[in-house]
Amino acid sequence: QVQVVESGGGLVQAGDSLRLSCVASGRTFSRYAMGWFRQAPGKEREFVAALSYTGGSTYYADSVEGRFTISRDNAKNTVYLQMTSLKPEDTAVYYCAAGRYGRVSRVQYEYDYWGQGTQVTVSS
Repeated sequence: QVQVVESGGGLVQAGDSLRLSCVASGRTFSRYAMGWFRQAPGKEREFVAALSYTGGSTYYADSVEGRFTISRDNAKNTVYLQMTSLKPEDTAVYYCAAGRYGRVSRVQYEYDYWGQGTQVTVSS
């Protein structure tokens, strides 16, 4: 069983930056596609960013394109989400997910393992 653990959330002001980290256990981390999703209060969970197992392909939601960057360090079994120019509407619980078949995707059911989430709150 793969465990996924997010960290790095917190309370920031609009315009600030924040970096989320996600560590996934397992020897085959380098084969996983990784994704970030978020869920705001009263809303459904939505796609944020995804990265192929090679790191060569990335997808972003339109709402974060140009502000967020997803990256990975396979030596550390870690994927990052660098968030800049944060807005109040970015406030949500952010979830990291791993897809064992390596297919980079915006779709939640393509991901097999999920973390518990980390709260990001952006004040205006």
